[in-house]
Amino acid sequence: MFTSTLKRDLYRTSWGVAKLSQHPHSSRCLHWATKCRQAVASTVAATHDAKSPHKPGPSLGILPLSTIVRSLSVTTVTSVPALLTPALASLSFVAESKAKVLDPDYNSILKAALRQTIYSQFCAGETPHEVETTISDLKGLGYAGVILGYGREVVMDEDEARALESREAHEVKRIDTARQAREVLEWKEGTMQTLALAQEGDFVALKFTGAGREALSHLIHGLPPSAELAQAITDICDRARDRGVQLLFDAEQHAVQSTIDAWVLGLQRKYNRTFSLQDKPRALVYGTYQAYLRSTPDTLASHLAAASEEGFVLGVKLVRGAYLGSDPRHLFWENKDGTDQSYDAIARALITRQYGPGLRPSDPQSQEFPQADLVLATHNRKSIEKARALRNDQVRHKRPMIEMVYGQLQGMADDISCQLVHESATTRYEGNALEEIPKPYKYLVWGTVGECTKYLLRRGRENRDAASRTRDTRNAMFAEVKRRSCLGFSFK
Repeated sequence: MFTSTLKRDLYRTSWGVAKLSQHPHSSRCLHWATKCRQAVASTVAATHDAKSPHKPGPSLGILPLSTIVRSLSVTTVTSVPALLTPALASLSFVAESKAKVLDPDYNSILKAALRQTIYSQFCAGETPHEVETTISDLKGLGYAGVILGYGREVVMDEDEARALESREAHEVKRIDTARQAREVLEWKEGTMQTLALAQEGDFVALKFTGAGREALSHLIHGLPPSAELAQAITDICDRARDRGVQLLFDAEQHAVQSTIDAWVLGLQRKYNRTFSLQDKPRALVYGTYQAYLRSTPDTLASHLAAASEEGFVLGVKLVRGAYLGSDPRHLFWENKDGTDQSYDAIARALITRQYGPGLRPSDPQSQEFPQADLVLATHNRKSIEKARALRNDQVRHKRPMIEMVYGQLQGMADDISCQLVHESATTRYEGNALEEIPKPYKYLVWGTVGECTKYLLRRGRENRDAASRTRDTRNAMFAEVKRRSCLGFSFK
């Protein structure tokens, strides 16, 4: 749990203080190391009796010092273009290389370098035990749950996408069936392991492209999944239903997204009619909608119409988008303001269950809005504040509310995530019946360092494209270190 993590920090910093004290020219380092030890010790004391009710302290005060220091280090690099550019170039070289010597799972030196830095920042662990510890620690901090994903994925460059698109659809079926079965089986086993690690009320995120090149070819050509893949998907959905774990099918590159939408909508028709949690109708299967695409409002409107007509709960994970660097530019809104406006308009329509200028019904004659469960996945503070204001207004006026959670990626926007945890704890502590009790979730990816390199590269590029937000997190972490220092590292 959280306290055990802090105790490990205390041991490590005590060891560091002892080592520094032996050096003849280390008075300044010893001063700061001693303060770090005091910070951890005071936090351990403050959280010793976690079961005793107490008023929540500062939002970032829940984080172990080791997490704050690592986050400060990583965001310092990612918020400075002169440092981030060469770091991304190096990571891209590793992630896209076919050479075994550059595979972190075979190169122990490279693996150690990545694991101690960006892997530890953004990933949950390599083994089930490490992942279970990470999940336990996060829930001990006050998170309502986790979104857990397996790190294996395929990201195409433009040349690869064109090569696959140029193949005739009938050629897709001629791919080596032995290799196809092996890739599908590996994807299924990884997803089943992920489901075994998740608990009821958690989510598991997955990508169809993780099932291999044959699956990718079917997606590009608009074909249904192969027999092997279809059976694997059914087995995964059945297991998730039995465990009470919801499934988030991630959005991917434009070349495959329309087929992903069709596959996921078919799964929603099959599973979301009858699934329930705590005796309430819920969505088992969620699709992901990227607000930076101009086509998203129309796509979502058509899916809402299908849910309304056919009587199933639509599962919506709303994101801004993660393929700005690899998809054709004309598909997106002209600027970030356009994306922000689209995101907030869609979120408002879903939260209030009312169509509006940003999300119009596909049939102008029908304004009926179906039940839609929402994962509001964003690192944008303004979008979260707007959603919170809408939800608080609904609480105050006793209006019906949709099932909704807030999601941020592990290692990113901890200042926002911890604020949601803080607001949830404060609302419960004060017994405030006039505000929503938010449900914050962290999105965790697990797998070996080598399996997660493409995921880590996308995270690095996302930080580059959102440098101002990364600076906000860096400044928040620095302020927290300063707060603990200035207050004598008390937990007040």
